Amino acid sequence: MTAIFRIAVTFTAALGRLSAHEQKAVKNSVFDLQTGTIGHGLQLHRIERSRDPNFWSARVNQDIRLIIHRSGDDVLVAYVGHHDDAYAWAARRRIEAHPRTGAIQIVEVRELVDASATVPAASKFAPGIPRFGRRAPGSARSIDLPTNWMAQAPRSSALAETPAQALFSRLDDNSLLSIGVPVDWLTDVRAATEEVFFALADHLPAEAAEALLEYAATGLLIAPKPAPVTSDPFAHPDALRRIRPIANQEELEQALAFPWEKWGVFLHPSQRALVERSFSGPARVAGSAGTGKTIVALHRAVRLARENPSARILLVSFSKPLADAMGKKLLVLAPETGGIVPRITTASFDGIAEQIYQLEHGVRPRIASDSWLRERLRTAAANLKGFSERFLLSEWTNVIDAWGLTSLDAYTTVQRMGRKSRLGPNQRTQLWPVFQAVRDALVAERYTTWNNVFTELAAVFAKRDAKPFDHIVIDEAQDLAPAELRFFAALTPATANGLFLAGDVGQRIFQHPYSWASLGVDVRGRSSTLKVCYRTSQQIRRAADRLLPSVLRDVDGLEDERRGIVSVFDGPMPEVKSLATSELETATVRDTVESWLGEGIAPHEIGLFVRTPQLVARARTAIAGLADSDKIVTAPMSLAKGLEFRAVVVMACDEGVLPLDERVADAADEAELDDIYETERRLLYVACTRAREHLLLTGVTPASEYLADFI
Repeated sequence: MTAIFRIAVTFTAALGRLSAHEQKAVKNSVFDLQTGTIGHGLQLHRIERSRDPNFWSARVNQDIRLIIHRSGDDVLVAYVGHHDDAYAWAARRRIEAHPRTGAIQIVEVRELVDASATVPAASKFAPGIPRFGRRAPGSARSIDLPTNWMAQAPRSSALAETPAQALFSRLDDNSLLSIGVPVDWLTDVRAATEEVFFALADHLPAEAAEALLEYAATGLLIAPKPAPVTSDPFAHPDALRRIRPIANQEELEQALAFPWEKWGVFLHPSQRALVERSFSGPARVAGSAGTGKTIVALHRAVRLARENPSARILLVSFSKPLADAMGKKLLVLAPETGGIVPRITTASFDGIAEQIYQLEHGVRPRIASDSWLRERLRTAAANLKGFSERFLLSEWTNVIDAWGLTSLDAYTTVQRMGRKSRLGPNQRTQLWPVFQAVRDALVAERYTTWNNVFTELAAVFAKRDAKPFDHIVIDEAQDLAPAELRFFAALTPATANGLFLAGDVGQRIFQHPYSWASLGVDVRGRSSTLKVCYRTSQQIRRAADRLLPSVLRDVDGLEDERRGIVSVFDGPMPEVKSLATSELETATVRDTVESWLGEGIAPHEIGLFVRTPQLVARARTAIAGLADSDKIVTAPMSLAKGLEFRAVVVMACDEGVLPLDERVADAADEAELDDIYETERRLLYVACTRAREHLLLTGVTPASEYLADFI
């Protein structure tokens, strides 16, 4: 029987913590292990102090050791670290099949874990940690949690005054075993309170910790579906989440190339149901930043491709950088290249439209610039009284062009969503010649707009029975324009699982709200909201959430309930600093970034965001001269979508910059002004929620009014 070579998520995580030089040496040793070229250099030794007799160490160099698990001829690379750290890791763990689920687990031996390790100091939990949610009475397997779960937790000095409630005391052994809790951790889990849960979760297998978190947040214990009968505990779905078989050197090279990105394609139980579910019509997944909407989209695209070898899948996102990032994660998710990835097209909204337009017309679309449109509007409205140039441009952008209006009749009857300035029939009749003149100029000068491109292609493919794609999965769907939504709906047949949209209304920064249902994309009854945040710490997520309402409603009446969302890990509180001068701000940002680098955070794991492209120079000045400062991302907030960093600085949050005075001055009416204030808040929310562990916000006094929400 052929020996099987595997790597564990614990190994790739540990590999990412080593220096680049150390990582290179480790990878060479792992390649030797896989090819069987062990020789004398690796010096394999059984770890005598481990409770698991199958743990061995392998020498990488004088200090670094690999921890491998040998079962017959099979090899599992489980961990890597400096000598003492690696041996201590193996001494406290065993690898075994869970007695109930049958999945292979990497289990910490309870009696070897210091009891104090599961009880964090009170100071670790900052004031304001949210209470876990509770599902409505009558739900199966529910537990009555405190009714004040939405209130802020008491300050740490008062924690001891209120008896802590055990979150899982009503769950018996059978229930806990069904979700994969190891036998020797049952007592600790049942006694766990909210204050110690996150520390305890670090010691549990992922599937158990996540099921308990879901239970604490919703009151439901969701046991996994029975796994297919198999004699191989490594083939269990939960085992495959943390231990991956490697077929050849190419797969190993890909697996070792993504130690930081690996978590970014990992599918958590709370997301799996949405990936596997079949929908009779268009469906949507919502959720706040970091809850895994993109991950659901990626896995769903792969699942659809695997189920139907002839299916053509389109996976799209708002911009080319986001689409490229999804393409890279797709390779991490499906590295076997077994005919799956080539059948999934990844593109931006504009990118796929441009490709199809070129196939239809033989040339690329010639897009009119904003300055061209302004000039033509100004010329067409030279004799028009009572309407400002600002209003005309806004009306063209948000109504005429957005909805593809080509006649006075269409303009007279269209609902002007998000427009507070009411226009009667006479006013619209007066305005239409201006907009018709712009349309005529577009044709005469052979220009078009992106909305025109989407509208034209939507009309073409709506009439065709043969569609270019069988399934379309859209990420960042909250920023779809009406013409774009029509376009994607026309590219896929109106069959089960044809259209799947992932997005967060709270991150909508480029579009006015409108009704999807009015365009034939009705997701009511097929909409779900993710409630567990895997990317951002409890403290950062909670602070950023203050920027947005607790409940967001779209035009079709769907609600995104943001209360009750929890993060799976703890971290330091965000810092907010208003400085007297830009020089002091520069020094503060520099010192903070330098301290992060000193803590071992890599330069590419740090992001600096500012409101406008012109302010990027201010950010670059703050980090000039720091080691590898060119690898630190500096960008406008509008480009932050989809990015992820361990540490983030949002700087230049000055009055007049956030919200941006130029946008406020361009508001055509009161409704548009309100929308500008909302989108400016959302921009800040997007930037802040790119941070995983650390967040610093700075501004020069007088600072932005939005910073007060963080204090």
